[in-house]
Amino acid sequence: MTQPIIEPWPGHDRRLAAGAAGLLETFNEAGVLEAGDVHVAARVGDLGGETDESVLLAVALAVRGVRHGSVCIDITTVPELAGDLPWPDAVAWAAALAASPLVTAGAVRVEGTLVYLDRYHRLESQVCDDLLARVGAREVDERALAAALERVQRGHFSAEQRTATERACRQSTTVLTGGPGTGKTTTVARLLVLLADQARARGERFTYVLAAPTGKAATRLQEAVLGELDGLDAADRELVGRPESLTLHRLLGWRRDNATRFVHHRTNRLKYDLVVVDECSMVELTMMGRLLEAVRPEARLVLVGDRHQLTPVGAGAVLADIVAGFEGSSSSPVVSLTTNHRSTEDIKALAEALRAGDAADVVSVLRRGGREVEFVETAGVDDAAAALHHDAVTAALAVRVAAERGDAAAALDALDGHRLLCAHREGPYGVRHWNRQVERWLVERTEQPIYGEWYVGRPVLVTTNDYALDVYNGETGVAVAGGDGRLRVWIAGASGAADADRLRDYAPGRLDAVDTMHAMTIHKSQGSQAERVTVLLPDETSRLLTRELFYTAVTRAQQHVRVVGSEASVRAAVRQQAQRASGLAGRLAGARTTDERHGAETRSG
Repeated sequence: MTQPIIEPWPGHDRRLAAGAAGLLETFNEAGVLEAGDVHVAARVGDLGGETDESVLLAVALAVRGVRHGSVCIDITTVPELAGDLPWPDAVAWAAALAASPLVTAGAVRVEGTLVYLDRYHRLESQVCDDLLARVGAREVDERALAAALERVQRGHFSAEQRTATERACRQSTTVLTGGPGTGKTTTVARLLVLLADQARARGERFTYVLAAPTGKAATRLQEAVLGELDGLDAADRELVGRPESLTLHRLLGWRRDNATRFVHHRTNRLKYDLVVVDECSMVELTMMGRLLEAVRPEARLVLVGDRHQLTPVGAGAVLADIVAGFEGSSSSPVVSLTTNHRSTEDIKALAEALRAGDAADVVSVLRRGGREVEFVETAGVDDAAAALHHDAVTAALAVRVAAERGDAAAALDALDGHRLLCAHREGPYGVRHWNRQVERWLVERTEQPIYGEWYVGRPVLVTTNDYALDVYNGETGVAVAGGDGRLRVWIAGASGAADADRLRDYAPGRLDAVDTMHAMTIHKSQGSQAERVTVLLPDETSRLLTRELFYTAVTRAQQHVRVVGSEASVRAAVRQQAQRASGLAGRLAGARTTDERHGAETRSG
């Protein structure tokens, strides 16, 4: 039996598991594993009768992997985490895992060189099976489709977008991908018209819903689709109606008793004929599994996103895996938009250089600058303060002035004028430091001290869903002076069609899950945009500094992006890509290859 792990004594480093031995102790002391990883592995070993320390190491690494966003670990590549440690030989390691009672009992799953905790193996298998079951063609009324396509051929609607819209109309499931400015929302709006028209031609009902992972993203999707619909024929606008836009949690129906299960599931499906989900790069494996369980088999599903953006906070990189898994398939549900239609040529060039992964080109675009891109090279955090001061204070003052006169709408509009984005939460390059710094600058400028957490003009970001208050993760707000002199926090965001244009106000004391938002993390900025964006890059040694992080930050800007940092940090960001172990892409590719081969054999027979 494995050695029991006791609770640490007072003064003990909490990152170290007291009583750990062997490989678990070595990898824990090296910082590869945390105490929790070791505790879980030891407990699973005790319950399953496993004493082989290499197997327990694999379990601990799988737990660590989930914490870092991986669905599994690959025993052939996981030693890249720290090459100077006593990693087991891959062949012997695989043999020990194959013979383990944990694998026999199903607590640990092994597929080739991939090692999963059972829960994530089941989730990944379910997502693969559900996606493949949904891939298929749909019959359409050709005459009605041709007529509707001609009607929606208005404004900025390219041949590429027309082709994507028509393909989506002919499929049960569509994965619509593309970078910023490629017209994903335009395509979605036209698709709504086409599908509503198809239902009318067949004498059927048509109900649909728009959804996104966060409240801010759901609001942006709704506003963008409404804007596109406004440019179409009045009859088509009436046919589509006003879109309902919800967070995924609200769509699936939150439950007080379970954080990972929802009201809607396989035996209580969603009512809609079409479900459109935006910002799917943010959707983790668990949420994608719950969504696929809830959508009716006969309903259409459209997943929209940019696969080059940051992967989700939770485990998995589902959107990127789906695109990779269907690559080269003759029946792929993936529809890609590649042409950028925005006039922001400099930002577009920077985003394209980042997607290509060419560090020299990225540096060149930054240094060339232009009206939309600015590069402020700094040698450290002190230089950064000088570079950030003007825009940060100007933006904060604009919000404060509107909040002081009680104009909530103007304060919230001003909040979207500029965004300071950081890679870290803590440390000299983190949002906590820069939120405090901007507050100090505000005090210096206004000569009005800030005595507590809440003050007029405080910008806030909602960090969790609060269904009782009707506020959602990702929504933004401002503390505004009321007519009675008291502060009210006004939150922008829509949870549905009925209150899409309503700003909601709350007493500050009721909002405990909010952060100050003079600065925000790049992760939290996903699903939102601002006219001007300042990106503060950390030191080049930062583990968080990746190409996906940099790309996501740059593409939040609508008109202007300023990058503050060193050339070394820029090059490090381009060079480092987020690595998440997952078997979904291979699982999809293998399953569809088998199906296509079987189909070919059936046809030839």
